[in-house]
Amino acid sequence: MSADTDTAPAAVVAPARRTASPWVLMYHSVSEFTDPAEDPYGITVTPRTLEAQLLWLRSRGLRGVSVGELLRARAAGRAAGMVGLTFDDGYTDFLTQALPMLRRHDCTCTLFVLPGRLGVDNVWDPLGPRKSLLTAEGIREVAAAGQEIGSHGLLHQDLTATTDETLQQELRGSRDLLRELTGTLPEGFCYPYGHLDARVVAATRDAGYGYACAIDPGRLAGPYALPRTHVSQADGAARLRIKHLRHQVRQLGRGVHR
Repeated sequence: MSADTDTAPAAVVAPARRTASPWVLMYHSVSEFTDPAEDPYGITVTPRTLEAQLLWLRSRGLRGVSVGELLRARAAGRAAGMVGLTFDDGYTDFLTQALPMLRRHDCTCTLFVLPGRLGVDNVWDPLGPRKSLLTAEGIREVAAAGQEIGSHGLLHQDLTATTDETLQQELRGSRDLLRELTGTLPEGFCYPYGHLDARVVAATRDAGYGYACAIDPGRLAGPYALPRTHVSQADGAARLRIKHLRHQVRQLGRGVHR
């Protein structure tokens, strides 16, 4: 996060009346690969595919922004034409591949990182290729480039299976470490694996975050469990259009106000 102050989270808390969740896209890694076996979890898109997806958003009158910026714009009634962009895990290739592409298309994003796994790799993905994670300096470089830095916890653990003590370490400990790294308390949190329950959501709110991202939170959907749309290498214009329509239908199905 670049411009927000330590008190920024209070500015994005949703109003009491339930509102529709914004459309937020979920990415992970951006790198070259040719064999689907190299990406068993479907977390990688090539730079060329990412660019095509960003161009598709632009063709629909949409611009990708960080979740913090999107929520503040919604609170001010000026979020038309915005879609949230998120990148989970904090892979090194974000700095070398994704960031230049975002800059080229005048987009920003939220990068959710793991301050307990700086400079190592994605050990939690046993079947996938080893992908290096950003160092402390890399995270500071991303923040200095105007991208929002959020917490993904310390070690990429399933928070629903942790003790209360470990949960607090993952939430509060990671937040404090990121403040030390960037000089700013992170506004957003992202649940590892998308796993959450009422206990975890309440603890995230109480830890001082302004919002949290999930994947498909069901009845827990809200500012501390924002649903996201996973974007893969296979998502061309037709699939993205379907995913956008699916998001809109789901919001209407929940009977929420726009």
